[in-house]
Amino acid sequence: MWDIRRDDKSEETPGKCPQCQQPMVNIGKDFEAPKQTDIKAWSHIKTLYTVGITFHSCGCTGPGYIPNDKERLTAYFEDLLRDYQCNLEFWRERTEPTNEREEQRDTSKNWDHISQLPGSIRPKKGAVTNEDAKNFWIGRIKEVENKLAGLIS
Repeated sequence: MWDIRRDDKSEETPGKCPQCQQPMVNIGKDFEAPKQTDIKAWSHIKTLYTVGITFHSCGCTGPGYIPNDKERLTAYFEDLLRDYQCNLEFWRERTEPTNEREEQRDTSKNWDHISQLPGSIRPKKGAVTNEDAKNFWIGRIKEVENKLAGLIS
């Protein structure tokens, strides 16, 4: 509300729904509200928000793929889960390089897997450790499993 009350920027108050006076959530600038009477669509928006999917982007390409019903959302998360499990399996079976030559070969051969890890896990020098990569993918798998559990309940 500070953008409306420009004289007092120190106090932010959450926006309220003009209909029910409940606090609104920031679901993103790319959000296009369905008709007020479309209860099914609003229920799906609530489900998306509950599992952490919002309509935020830089404005260039939009927010990316957002499933438009619960079945597609479940299938989307199941696909993500399979992909994350395949990545975890790779890191469980990978032989860690022991010298610089093996590191270079490993980086060249396995760049598809290495590049999917965040920069905080990829060291400036040396190879990615299997343990760090496994912990990363286990964390991602748990996130998706929690989102799927939220869809079922």
